[in-house]
Amino acid sequence: MQHSTRTLASRAVTAFALAAVVIPSLAACSDPGANAAGASPAAARNGITYNTSPEQHRIRDQKDPAAAAKVPAAIAKDGKLTVATSAGSIPLSFHATDDKTPVGSELDIAQLVADKLGLELDVKVTSWESWPLKTQSGEVETVISNVGINADRVKLFDFAGYRAAFMGFEARTDSTLQVNGADDVSGKKISVGSGTNQEKILLAWNKELEAKGKAPARLEYYANEADTILALSSGRTDLNLGPYPSAVYRANTRNDLKVVGKVNAGWPSTTLVAAVTQRGNGLAAALSAAIDSAIQDGSYAKVLERWGLSEEAVPSSQVVTAENFAAYKDAASKAVAK
Repeated sequence: MQHSTRTLASRAVTAFALAAVVIPSLAACSDPGANAAGASPAAARNGITYNTSPEQHRIRDQKDPAAAAKVPAAIAKDGKLTVATSAGSIPLSFHATDDKTPVGSELDIAQLVADKLGLELDVKVTSWESWPLKTQSGEVETVISNVGINADRVKLFDFAGYRAAFMGFEARTDSTLQVNGADDVSGKKISVGSGTNQEKILLAWNKELEAKGKAPARLEYYANEADTILALSSGRTDLNLGPYPSAVYRANTRNDLKVVGKVNAGWPSTTLVAAVTQRGNGLAAALSAAIDSAIQDGSYAKVLERWGLSEEAVPSSQVVTAENFAAYKDAASKAVAK
């Protein structure tokens, strides 16, 4: 691995930490489900022009021979990198205005990685719940779909980090709510995905509230993101907790919603979004090298800027496995404590 000489301390800012998941939804980190067909291509209030059309004109890159050399022979044999994505949450991964083409920042990252490895990008849209089985069976070679690392997942998969992982609290624009911690959600109705990292955070906060004799938040569950946002905008819920990039997108493209809080997906520690591979097959090292190469030549930053995600950039990638997860968890915990 190219980064083996770096100390854990220097990598604390990008450390991967425990982000417990509720079984049986091993796949859950967010619960994408909205379709973006019909979304406006006009410049948003944050200055980003979100291209939701099938014609993406993606940022492309050159092959990195050193990274390509790390690809396992069995994967390189067919000349393709088969990538699973859920196509469920704008601007991360969603269907374009033709209602069939997967687009978004995750697809752009996947393209950069494939380019760096000298492979053709082969995208497989899959349901969020299906990616673990499809990865383990070899049906897909990697998953690039806003998946966060946690203690349960590292038992079954290897990871290559590529983006910070934050969750955003959303409220209607006429709301006076501001969420900085558990006390701010006492008694509030909050939509959240079942079995997700964000649900884990809210359940922990509810325990804090109950210990203080305060009313816990009331968690509301909906089948998909579209129903979730409709409930929020119509006043049936007070807050929504979901992927921060999607919350930012809605705050900048709608007039009725705003971001009122932000929390790391690995609370009370930190975690990152990562590409997922079969455990022990060696592909994670190649993906990490490809991501680092894209970071170094600037194409990675251009992709994140294109989708308004620059604040979630990481300075480098790192392979995370069951063998080194505890060390990263410890490093992240120390970083948060400072």
